[in-house]
Amino acid sequence: MLRRVLASSRYIMIIPVIGTFLGSVALTLYETVVLFSSAIDAIRERSLSAKSVKIFAVGIVEAVDVFLIAIAVYIISIGLYSLFIDDKLPLPKWLEVNNLEDLKGNLVSVVIAVLAVLFLREAVAWDGSRDIAAFGGALALVVAALTFFLMKNNARRQ
Repeated sequence: MLRRVLASSRYIMIIPVIGTFLGSVALTLYETVVLFSSAIDAIRERSLSAKSVKIFAVGIVEAVDVFLIAIAVYIISIGLYSLFIDDKLPLPKWLEVNNLEDLKGNLVSVVIAVLAVLFLREAVAWDGSRDIAAFGGALALVVAALTFFLMKNNARRQ
């Protein structure tokens, strides 16, 4: 009896699967609306000054940042579903999740991309008044640590 209850308890993971999937969809839809709204505003203003183009470019980079976060949440959703509910889900090779280490590796890869976009956003918006090198250095350390984690994780699997 306890064995059957424990075996069935894995389906409780459907709650975070649905939650993360809906969060990913919500982020994607919301940022799509924001991006189109920004484009429409830029067209309405008919301003092609260097400053307005730079502001629009920063908006696009910020949208990419939010889309990458939505992708990370989606990967978590797919990974949890694959790990706990149905491991026969047809996925591209890079998205296959066979254990929790695979899910963490996929997530860390997306986090590295998000951090790179975060720095790009700051670099594009940089007006020369603050020290961006310290921020870049801090991000570089985090990316290096995450890359080291991925390398160690991949070495263990091989």
